[in-house]
Amino acid sequence: MTFKFKNVFINDVATVTGPFEKKGPLGKYFDKSYNDFYFGEKTFEKAETKLLQESIDLVLHKTKRDRADLFVSGDLLNQDVSSNLAALNLGIPYLGIYNACATSMEGLIIASSLIDSKKINSAICSVSSHNCTAERQFRYPVEYGGPKPKVATFTATGGASALLSNNLGKVKIESGTIGKVVDLGITDVYNMGAVMAPAAADTIYTHLKDTKRKINYYDLIVTGDLGIYGKKILQDYMKEQFDIELTKYNDCGVMLYDLKDQEVYAGGSGPVCCPLVTYSVILKRMMEGELKRVLVLSTGALHSPTLVNQKISIPAICHAVSLEVTNDIL
Repeated sequence: MTFKFKNVFINDVATVTGPFEKKGPLGKYFDKSYNDFYFGEKTFEKAETKLLQESIDLVLHKTKRDRADLFVSGDLLNQDVSSNLAALNLGIPYLGIYNACATSMEGLIIASSLIDSKKINSAICSVSSHNCTAERQFRYPVEYGGPKPKVATFTATGGASALLSNNLGKVKIESGTIGKVVDLGITDVYNMGAVMAPAAADTIYTHLKDTKRKINYYDLIVTGDLGIYGKKILQDYMKEQFDIELTKYNDCGVMLYDLKDQEVYAGGSGPVCCPLVTYSVILKRMMEGELKRVLVLSTGALHSPTLVNQKISIPAICHAVSLEVTNDIL
């Protein structure tokens, strides 16, 4: 299902990260980074909330606003704890959302739909994740030091926010595709790339079919957090199932870290992985005219520790947002 939007713009964005992201190849593009995982707080959960809150404060400061009409946010913690606490501080109408690591593009689609239909004029769309909070909730606390296979991904630590409105901006949200849940029977909680790649393929194909576009319409296609192995699986899957070659393509989980020198296994993951890359280097390249049309796909594994322990296969979801440079389409 694809919606086209006529009047939704990204007015500005903000990114706040942890130490691994700061030391990665994109470190210079983030607005703010910390050198440890606590950020001056006593717990990792409070630290994640701080990252999210700071990204919200930064995007409001950049856009010279003190509020927006709506706050849309999600994270990986039970009941969206980080987002709930940020919403409490923000004091505006709030939609808490959850689609695991696909949450960022889900939020943009929801907010864009409300803005385009003139029900609201502006929205803050945010996500966060923290390596230590995610590991504790979905696998084992990092203090255990448990080994992982090479196909595992490393949950990114950060908060990312975008302010959308009907005020003209240089980058427009042109359309959004809501994905379907896909399950190929994979039960390995560490192999998220394999879990999510088929969902990404389905959403890419659906988006192209709905918009009647060829793959070369886009200057770049990026997925959220498939990692190096999931990236290759997606390319093979697209070729085999749909006869589509993914050439101008990359994965945010691969771009976020230096996979040779940083101990991040197969690359980055987490709800914030996709927007950290998109809101930093990709938007910069669009602003500078290097890229005019980009399809961003965030991918999520819809599992829980209980279902994993019961050996139930892991379903996945992927949502897509088409970003276009405004001057190219007006």
